[in-house]
Amino acid sequence: MPARLFLASSNEGKLAEFRALARTFSRVTPTWSGSTSATASIELEALPRFDEIPPFPENAPTFAENALSKALHYSRVRGGMIFADDSGLVVPALGGAPGVHSARYAGPQGTSPQRIEKLLREMAEKKGSERAAYFVCAIALAERGRALAVVTDRVDGEILTSPRGSGGFGYDPVFYFPPLDKTFAELRAEEKNLHSHRGKAFRKLLAFLAVN
Repeated sequence: MPARLFLASSNEGKLAEFRALARTFSRVTPTWSGSTSATASIELEALPRFDEIPPFPENAPTFAENALSKALHYSRVRGGMIFADDSGLVVPALGGAPGVHSARYAGPQGTSPQRIEKLLREMAEKKGSERAAYFVCAIALAERGRALAVVTDRVDGEILTSPRGSGGFGYDPVFYFPPLDKTFAELRAEEKNLHSHRGKAFRKLLAFLAVN
């Protein structure tokens, strides 16, 4: 029987992205070490009546703590295996910002273009290696208030001086990925799924489920 996971979010776009990842990696055989192995067969669903549950404040200092705390919070009031993620952009030259505040970098109501505009303004004087950056994704899995797994991964790149591409979301238009000579906003969805921080972390979760 396939494992059934519930996403602790009401964001249909995020659920669609995880389902796309599941389809992508059903054709791949990941393991923790990168060698081949059987992958898990899973069904992904939105957490039922998510909006009826008091929201969890994501105010921990790390992505992993936010993801785990969120998964535990919702698993205490809903049955089944529940997973939650937290992700964002880290720029070492900015002291790690935007970091866990990536979604609120331009204020609680800030848009993606406003967040990018602030980021480029903050980096205006940065040159060369100072423009290095990486995306991080942490995914946590919990059931009945018990942690089952926490996985994290990252993808390294650079911040451009201006946006490129029309795909993706968030900081993708300014995140340049040297191995493919494109920004994340210029990648096809399947390319991004194979190389992104979220794709790599989700592949680790599938590998965990395949052997547990």
